[in-house]
Amino acid sequence: MSPVTGSSSSLVAEGMPRDDGVGSRAAAVLVFGSSAAVLVVEIVALRLLAPYLGLTLETSTMVIGIALTAIALGSWLGGRIADQVNPRRLIGPSLGVSGAVVALTPAVLRTTAEWAPALLLLIASLTILVPGALLSAVTPIVTKLRLTSLAETGTVVGRLSGVGTVGAIVGTVLTGFVLVSRLPVSGILIGLGTLLVVGSALVEWRTRGWRSAPALTLVVVAGGLSTLVAPGGCDAETRYHCARVVADPDRASGRTLVLDGVRHSYVDLDDPTFLEFTYVRAIASVVDAAFPKGQPLASHHLGGGGLTFPRYLAATRPGTRSLVSEIDSGVVGIDRDQLGLRSAAGIDVRVEDGRLGLRRLDAGSRDLVVGDAFGGVSVPWHLTTVEAMTDVRRVLNEDGLYVANLIDHGGLAFARAEVATLSETFEHVALAGEPADIGLDPTATSKGGNMVVLASNRPVDLRATQEALDARQTGWKIATGNDLTSWIGDARLLTDDYAPVDQLLQPYRAPSGQ
Repeated sequence: MSPVTGSSSSLVAEGMPRDDGVGSRAAAVLVFGSSAAVLVVEIVALRLLAPYLGLTLETSTMVIGIALTAIALGSWLGGRIADQVNPRRLIGPSLGVSGAVVALTPAVLRTTAEWAPALLLLIASLTILVPGALLSAVTPIVTKLRLTSLAETGTVVGRLSGVGTVGAIVGTVLTGFVLVSRLPVSGILIGLGTLLVVGSALVEWRTRGWRSAPALTLVVVAGGLSTLVAPGGCDAETRYHCARVVADPDRASGRTLVLDGVRHSYVDLDDPTFLEFTYVRAIASVVDAAFPKGQPLASHHLGGGGLTFPRYLAATRPGTRSLVSEIDSGVVGIDRDQLGLRSAAGIDVRVEDGRLGLRRLDAGSRDLVVGDAFGGVSVPWHLTTVEAMTDVRRVLNEDGLYVANLIDHGGLAFARAEVATLSETFEHVALAGEPADIGLDPTATSKGGNMVVLASNRPVDLRATQEALDARQTGWKIATGNDLTSWIGDARLLTDDYAPVDQLLQPYRAPSGQ
């Protein structure tokens, strides 16, 4: 039997009209736009959920998994339904309904997180799954419309598949590099929802007109208006955080920087020596005991936040040069605009990743390195490893000191692993914290929270450090030597090849700050 060619290969004989109403350019636009929209929704969903679930590996994995499920489900069902129903009738509703859901997502998620947190995961899953599946269905639907000849099946499927992949890439890059840095999350989703509804109306208008378009338009408008009254808003949406600055009702000059719902920094605009958080008082105690009073230092800070401790060093040790690596330019802007950061304070803030910032420093150039970087509820894993700590050791001079804030709860598996990692890198390591948390009070139950680890290649006066902790009324004690070794137990070292920080760390269920 000879190959089927010419008019005999036409799919018209199989009930598929040749006049499909979707030209090659229109088909490419539909596939490109819907594929891009799926990735925009996925990336922005991570930012919407971070204030409530944390910006962790688990949160990212969950969102990516739901998005992939939506793509698979939409592709399968879209193709199956397109074989049973006139495909031209499916494109408009797919775009329109997904647009309405996308526009409502910010208000729905934030309201659920505040008023019904037990339902947050379910609602979040639906707000990703529904539009993701509907948009992913567009590609097989359009492909069905464009397949008018078996002889060009490979060409049509390959071309539209490639266009969809390019759309996904553009959606990813556009969101990560442009949209998030210039628009609030709610604005991105409402704008996307509007575009999808407009696209739906255009498609339907070209074919048969769609009376539901006005109703979906009203839904989009309602989504935009509801974001104005929905709880959980931000003063500023930075590249990495939902940020707010909260005034202290008991202290006129006090300000708290809240990032993704967690109190990250407390700043007294008039008195930089006032330290509200216990862990910051502990860091100050460690540093003041390790170096002569008033001696200016060359310090490097991994993580900036509200720059509370760099301000303290500038006030108590005139002439101190503090270099800060803060990855979030939005937070730096808040420091300058709302938290009174001045360039004359001896504080140089660089918008950069902390690990990369370390690499740029000369060997032996720092008296002090302070680790206080957090992404969501955990320390960025690449700042916890033996390799990272080796770089910290490299930039410290012979008498240099590394001091870091650790947060952990439950079995404190991450804190133990990080202290074990530092013990592998430095000759002298000690840990300050609540006695029950660091193993010095076996009769009390560990609650977890903040701990401060100090490490150096020269002995630190632990008696002076304990006296400083007592003077600041922290209630903390210091563990070292055999006590610390016993507390570490069999914790495994963290390396660039093995650092499951998000799995080891157990965050507090309702974080309220340090």
